[in-house]
Amino acid sequence: MDLVHRRALGPDRGRAVSELAPETQAWLGTLGIVPRDEHRWLAALTHGSMAADVNYERLEFLGDRVLGLAMADWLFEASKAAEGTLSQRLNALVSRQTCAQVAAQIGLPEHIRLGKQARDDGARESVNILGDVMEAMLGAHFLDFGFAPTRDLIRRFWAEEFSGGAGQRKHPKSALQEWAAGNQRKPPEYELIAREGPDHAARFTVRVSVKNVGAAEATANSKQEAERLAAAAFMEQFG
Repeated sequence: MDLVHRRALGPDRGRAVSELAPETQAWLGTLGIVPRDEHRWLAALTHGSMAADVNYERLEFLGDRVLGLAMADWLFEASKAAEGTLSQRLNALVSRQTCAQVAAQIGLPEHIRLGKQARDDGARESVNILGDVMEAMLGAHFLDFGFAPTRDLIRRFWAEEFSGGAGQRKHPKSALQEWAAGNQRKPPEYELIAREGPDHAARFTVRVSVKNVGAAEATANSKQEAERLAAAAFMEQFG
């Protein structure tokens, strides 16, 4: 299904219809969003595989920073925790994995514009792409409406993750680092041992090892997530 409703003359000559498909407009409406610059929102939902003149990459860059500031503001307001604890929660709440979870919860995957090969490769389920497009949407929202409304949108979209305590537990890599130091072992070493699939649906396999103890491996849609899972697997086996 083509999600773009191309510009055409409506019943009144000279009046252009929406660039966004009706179903995409309706979906945004259910989220409380009425775009001011539809071309910008079209770009936010467009993957590079479409070979369009614009895609989500620049808006993702902006949205990533807006999300970080909005989440830091929320954490500072809601918690008296020390800087280290706040940073730990911030990193979890703005991670690619969490952004992808939020994207799935709001129904974003069906509205991402993908080329045929990317669709066939399962890009609509890619954590990397979902996370990037979620941030691109935030970038578009910021440009259309400013920081305060975008902060409020983030608080609404991220409410479940925020109240659910994302990032309150120690990150597996930090836990493994502390375990190695506490047991007088050398620091853990991470090695990328495989990278498979196209760029938009890549799979990374990482091995983490501690000398004279053992090793564990994990595979994920990003190198960072594979390292996190490998560290968790190591701690489950040897910790």
